[in-house]
Amino acid sequence: MKTDSLRGKTAVVTGASGTMGRAVVSFLREDGLNVVGIDLKGSDVQCDISDPAAVAAALRGIGEVHVLVNNAGILSNNKAQATTPEEWHKVLGANLDGAFYLSREVIPGMKARRWGRIVNTCSLAAKTGGLTAGTAYSVSKGALTSLTFSLARELAPFGVTVNGISPAYVKTPMVTEQLSEAQRQALIAQIPVGRFCEPEEFAHVVRFLVSPLAGFITGEIVDLNGGLVMD
Repeated sequence: MKTDSLRGKTAVVTGASGTMGRAVVSFLREDGLNVVGIDLKGSDVQCDISDPAAVAAALRGIGEVHVLVNNAGILSNNKAQATTPEEWHKVLGANLDGAFYLSREVIPGMKARRWGRIVNTCSLAAKTGGLTAGTAYSVSKGALTSLTFSLARELAPFGVTVNGISPAYVKTPMVTEQLSEAQRQALIAQIPVGRFCEPEEFAHVVRFLVSPLAGFITGEIVDLNGGLVMD
């Protein structure tokens, strides 16, 4: 993949200390980008992305951002009646508000440079209502999909693309620790390819959407679910 034009540009990846985030950081660095990871801990920048003031301060410290990967997220398996107001706000804060606050901060510079890439980690749960995920998680990912469309429409005239990736059941602690063995086996039986997604497969899609080859793709949600849902 031709990535010479990315060399020296700065990418910000949230959720960078997680399994998927680490894979994205590794691949973008291979492509010559200066990557700054953001997470609550264990990353280049520690930041609570649900706090707009903290996000603004973190981005000021980073400077120019050419690529933003909104990958941070938390899972909730509770359905509506079991979801407390506190959990609702926590999940939407991490999965939706953070992506909005970060995007809002980097948009002016991207528009001024007339180039930029924003990639959002959405989820199959937005389409299915959550096969195993809870209400707050499913709603947050549906809203993130809508945010992707809205930003894509707004920023396309400025050379900035905004896309999402909608994975299902990537090999992360969300799958390996928060689902029972019976749930995992039941899910694998429904996935036509017969396995879960590898983190590197997710990161490869991010890598492509960030690359110059994807400049004519915007407002797209790329399904990454092994054929679990086909549409």
